[in-house]
Amino acid sequence: MKKIISILLAILIATPAFAATPLDGMPPILDPNDVYAADRPNQFSPVVKNMPERVYVPNHTSNSISVIDPKTFKVVATWKTPKGAQHVVPSWDLKTLWVNDNEGNFLTPIDPANVTIGKSVAVHDPYNLYFTPNGKNAIVMAEADKQLVFRDPHTMKIKKSVNVACDGLNHADWTADGNYFAATCEFSGQLIWVNTSKMKVEAYSFLPTTYNHKPQPQDIKISPDGKTFYIADMMSDGVWVMPANKFGTYSFIKTGKAAHGLYVTRDSMNLLITNRGEGSISVLRFSDNKIIAKWKIPGGGSPDMGGISADGKQFWVSGRYNNVVYVFDIEHGKYLTQIKVGKEPHGLAIYPQPGRYSLGHTGIFR
Repeated sequence: MKKIISILLAILIATPAFAATPLDGMPPILDPNDVYAADRPNQFSPVVKNMPERVYVPNHTSNSISVIDPKTFKVVATWKTPKGAQHVVPSWDLKTLWVNDNEGNFLTPIDPANVTIGKSVAVHDPYNLYFTPNGKNAIVMAEADKQLVFRDPHTMKIKKSVNVACDGLNHADWTADGNYFAATCEFSGQLIWVNTSKMKVEAYSFLPTTYNHKPQPQDIKISPDGKTFYIADMMSDGVWVMPANKFGTYSFIKTGKAAHGLYVTRDSMNLLITNRGEGSISVLRFSDNKIIAKWKIPGGGSPDMGGISADGKQFWVSGRYNNVVYVFDIEHGKYLTQIKVGKEPHGLAIYPQPGRYSLGHTGIFR
């Protein structure tokens, strides 16, 4: 019955009411055909242009951050954090990186201008962290609490907590106009559709079952033209494709075992997909939704979450179960090296990045 109700709700909202105008307070859309137009190589905001480039790696089991100099591929610092570091998240204003420690119930700020770590702020269950496109709210993805918690983006004080009827709330991305966002619920195999300004869940949808496996959605990304959401599914070994104006309507593209993280290349041409269960990266071409390449880690590995270098030439990704960070050459499509870090590295951030503002996670920029 629960699944039937979810499907009916998805049908009712099959054509979301995209507003003629963007979300109030959101910076102007630079290119109506490319939401990533501000993310071109080395196209830095004045806020970040003089920051030293570093890779910040949260080591979940080690309760630490490894800081890597990407020019030398060396760990140059290791900082202790509260229990359970998950992701390193750029703030909307680009000035701060927030370490999500959901088991310790803290957000810990990093000053990327000076490469220093600050005093932790008590925040309950911050598995992941996002920011609304207008910068008015931070959103804590409280996975265990089953809540979207809207907070002040600077002080992290609670504005509104929204209960969600799904399990494993974790990743999100916005429509081009910023008025809605879709979020994944890993353990119940669902997506939710949220009205940004109303801070309200308007619909739920179960992903289809494939190969007799219950779906397990992970990362989600909007296409450059704003017309399509891509949803990585670990159990289905690929990505679901959902029209942005037809919530709950899906097609499927097989990529590799345990598809997990999604990253748009600097030219907005391709989507990099980490296949954590087989040690590979699939390259999907947006123009025709074809897998055009697969980059393999010699001897296998566990590529999880990561980011693309500011110049667009390298892809850095954590090796979740191998205690390393992998580096790939994007132009030539090949594995370069791996760097030893702490135990169970997760959502790393390479910073600074091009873009005018951040929507959160390990770096979603507009």
